[in-house]
Amino acid sequence: MKISQITLLAALAASPSAHAFSTPGELSSLARRPAFSTAARSRGLPFRMSAVEEETETTAAVPFFAREEATKMHVISAVPPPQELQKSRTGRSASEIAAELSSGKTLEGGPTIDFGGAKDATSRSERALLAAREEYLDALRLGREVKVSGGIDGTGRLMGINDDVVAEVGREIGEFAEKFGGPETVRRCGAWLRKGAPSGMFDPLPNADDAAATFSDEEVAKFKQLLEEAYEESGLVTEAFAKTFYLGTQLLPEDARRAIWAVYVWCRRTDEIVDAPRSPDDPDMLVDLSAWEIRLERLFQYGEVVDAMDLPLLDIKAKYPNMDIQPYLDMVRGMLMDIPDLGQDRYDTFDELHLYCYRVAGTVGLMSMPVFGCAPGYTEEQAKEPALSLGVAFQITNILRDVGEDAVTRGRVYLPREDMEKFGVTEQQIFDQRLDDNYVAMMKYEIERARMYYERALRGVPMLAPYSRLPVQASLDCYAKILDKMEENGYDNLTKRAYAGKWEKMAEIPFSWYRTQDIYKTLPLPWDKPLKEDSS
Repeated sequence: MKISQITLLAALAASPSAHAFSTPGELSSLARRPAFSTAARSRGLPFRMSAVEEETETTAAVPFFAREEATKMHVISAVPPPQELQKSRTGRSASEIAAELSSGKTLEGGPTIDFGGAKDATSRSERALLAAREEYLDALRLGREVKVSGGIDGTGRLMGINDDVVAEVGREIGEFAEKFGGPETVRRCGAWLRKGAPSGMFDPLPNADDAAATFSDEEVAKFKQLLEEAYEESGLVTEAFAKTFYLGTQLLPEDARRAIWAVYVWCRRTDEIVDAPRSPDDPDMLVDLSAWEIRLERLFQYGEVVDAMDLPLLDIKAKYPNMDIQPYLDMVRGMLMDIPDLGQDRYDTFDELHLYCYRVAGTVGLMSMPVFGCAPGYTEEQAKEPALSLGVAFQITNILRDVGEDAVTRGRVYLPREDMEKFGVTEQQIFDQRLDDNYVAMMKYEIERARMYYERALRGVPMLAPYSRLPVQASLDCYAKILDKMEENGYDNLTKRAYAGKWEKMAEIPFSWYRTQDIYKTLPLPWDKPLKEDSS
């Protein structure tokens, strides 16, 4: 392995930040940020609970119309007082939760569950999201101006981009498209990408005649440059918010590296829609989220793009035909689970927490699988269980590391109540940050469960294409060290934050590399547990 690779992998593993998108687990931790904006705290259920019909072809042609861009007023909300934080604001009933859990599919008869597409359409959160969808589509049908964040016609500030994002990146996102001709050129570029996609990948876009579309050599050259700059800007966004992760992507081949940037930017924008601070005058978050979800559906079904930053996602959809929309839709549901009064801030059982882990972490693995690729002799279906296991492992690690922080600053307790009752641990004890023998025993139990998922995930590394094994193995090895640090801290995750230092992680990288080599199967590292044979 080249020295430069070791250096980059060390950088990939170095950051102790929970919210930097440095790994799939860290990506998912962003979804656990509290929606403490004024609107999110006070809104509750903002929509009428009317029946909503399914979307039909009659509404497929979403019109574009100009709107005056409002200046967003960000509200810096103070953390609520402790007595308010300790009150559960779970908005999901037991029957709603049970309906979604029953939709899960146990993989390989083991502890990992695939919750792909699991949702209870009658739940409060789904009805609220559906009502928001109806409101948005009604406005489009009637030709009314609809109040959503960002420019729905590709002009103005893009959806999912706010002042914080612009400040972090250092420039307005998507403005580069103007020098190529703006929204019209973006849509023409989308048509060019659709025409070059595998036959039958996309349905014909209503009100567009792609079959008859022709593009001059000059136009194609402009489209290629526009797409190149969209990828470059995706890299800038990734680097600004996840510097160590960005360096790690440099180890991947160019197409795979840029594809991961495109996935990251979609996740980033989705997260900003859900979690960005809002004033009472801002568009409603659920209307924004509904509009965003419809955009995603139309991109996957028709190959439609709205703004320049949609182009990379359309491009990778064409390059990786097996890329599925379901993990993207499921991640939206995971973020909804953290919204006060609609989501869930307490978990009675581990199965409930498992659903959350799937939605905010397992989905990232599924989004990435087509890009990472499979080794000869393996399929994505075979690799799914280890990929989801790794998502669960990362997310459990995040939760265990942040128990004290989540309770004190967010009023959330992710530890399953059944586990707390089993070991005699109370919520009040967690809020009071009292460490005792009961709590230590529970942490030992939770850490052991997390390690079990890491072990299951390890089986999937040889299933990956050779170029993606090392980054995944290194992320797995370095992230698992957080559990070791918790043990070194005496299981005190109430007042201490466990993390592995930069040099510790750097020292682990050569061993990660060795574990990806064929010789490891016959000469494993003496301190490693023997891997169970894959029976699939």
